[in-house]
Amino acid sequence: MEGKVRLGRRTKELATLLQPKEIAVISHEDLDAIGAAGLIEAGALAVINARCSLTCRYPNLGPQLLLEHKVPLLDNVGEEIFSILQDGDTVEISGRKVLRGGEVVAVGTVVTDYSIRERQRVAKLNLPSELDRFVTNTLDYAIKEKGVILGDIAFPELKYDLRGKTVVVVVRGIGYREDLRVLGAYIQETKPILVGVDGGADALLATGYRPHIIIGDMDSVSDSALRSGAQLIAHAYPDGRCCSQERLENLGVPFHIVPAPGTSEDLGLLLAHDHGADLIILVGSHSNMIDFLEKGRPGMASTFLTRLKIGPILLDAKRVSELYRPSGLISVVPVILAALIPILLFMGMASPWRHYLHLLWLQLRLIAGWL
Repeated sequence: MEGKVRLGRRTKELATLLQPKEIAVISHEDLDAIGAAGLIEAGALAVINARCSLTCRYPNLGPQLLLEHKVPLLDNVGEEIFSILQDGDTVEISGRKVLRGGEVVAVGTVVTDYSIRERQRVAKLNLPSELDRFVTNTLDYAIKEKGVILGDIAFPELKYDLRGKTVVVVVRGIGYREDLRVLGAYIQETKPILVGVDGGADALLATGYRPHIIIGDMDSVSDSALRSGAQLIAHAYPDGRCCSQERLENLGVPFHIVPAPGTSEDLGLLLAHDHGADLIILVGSHSNMIDFLEKGRPGMASTFLTRLKIGPILLDAKRVSELYRPSGLISVVPVILAALIPILLFMGMASPWRHYLHLLWLQLRLIAGWL
């Protein structure tokens, strides 16, 4: 195939610049599902990776996702391609070769369904040792970070009163669209506070919602989202260094800086909890070891501590969307109806359970509409 290239060492940043039918040139070891999804959504014609997309360290999902969407992947062509090609160059991918003007400029490995299956098989054999390191790192970091995460983080005063309200925290993770679709009726009726975590702000805008608050390191959120009028909270390193400060200052938008360890997703949850939210609904969450390894995290200490702190007021929208898929509606309806009676009897309408029941009722209405 032939097409124009667009280069970017950081996949999630390149995805915001990539034009449909362009060939993405990336440098991404162990290509993750979120990065691959971003390239697919941008309309990539093909992907050329300077590094190895599957190292067998763990079963990452990016290459499989590209193949499922019929986006060819040429792997491990070498970092030199970034000094040879420029944005807009027209190249041809012929087998393992990348040609410009008939001249071979790089040679890589074509990623096939068979090679993915074999590497996934090896990766699963390596998973126990990876899990051991992951758990050890999680415990080590938990000891170091517990004072900050479980204590009081210096959040700024918010433009919105979160006390006693529902807050929907949106992360652009796998399945976020389905999560938002399932929550559509709930969001329309209850008008919760909407918090976009980095690219989650663009996810909200694309779905027709306007974020009230945007929090994160701002590396994967668009300029238009940053100018949407939302209150901006930049997640900085614990020592106060803020990578997004220069960008935000150049945009001329007001923002606050909050130094804290852990992920921006966790910081968004802690923000809602510390400002008195009655219920927090998390959309597009990262909740397992593979999610965190794909994000390049050696452990999940902050996530463990955050969920320990916010306790029962957290509801994962992913679980809701899995329960209410249309294909299984007929069999799910009686289960839901049977479960509703003891919930009402034993939990009543006390907070936060009234929110769960409200969400359940809205979902039953959606089911009735589908049927």
